[in-house]
Amino acid sequence: MDIDQLIDEVIGREGGYSNHPADRGGPTRWGITEVVARANDYDSDMRQLSRETAAAIYKRIYWHRPGFDRVHNHAPALAAELFDTGVNMGPAVAIGFLQRALNALNRGASDYPDIAAADRFDHATEAALAAFLKKRGLTGETVLLRAVEALQGERYLRLAEKRPANEAFLYGWLANRLG
Repeated sequence: MDIDQLIDEVIGREGGYSNHPADRGGPTRWGITEVVARANDYDSDMRQLSRETAAAIYKRIYWHRPGFDRVHNHAPALAAELFDTGVNMGPAVAIGFLQRALNALNRGASDYPDIAAADRFDHATEAALAAFLKKRGLTGETVLLRAVEALQGERYLRLAEKRPANEAFLYGWLANRLG
């Protein structure tokens, strides 16, 4: 799946305008929060944010900037998951999940060195991903994807436990963001 298809899927899930009282993101259109829109030079009413503007923000901020386009070169399904997770939780969180999973799966650094946490897909993370996939073969991407999703699911549960208002979103997060 290419980035335009991934963006179409996200926009389809996120829908149009929303301003749910329990959502700390505030006014949102096409899944783009007002804070993100303003940081990307959008200064009109959020109800008027065009789909094209939202797609451009997704591509720039949630695909290219964190390096998920480069992940796609190694593991397309993993890149798609990281993009979706990045949209929902922030790209740095998605990258952190990948880095934690790679470190946990390197068999005590015998397959490749541990990597330090970074907020983007840096060269060390790319080298670890390439080494992991080379070592684990065709099933490696699936296992890594499961590890990332396990971390994501745990975070959703923790968010709902720490802030009861998030329980309003938990079912949808688990139903639409995992698997």
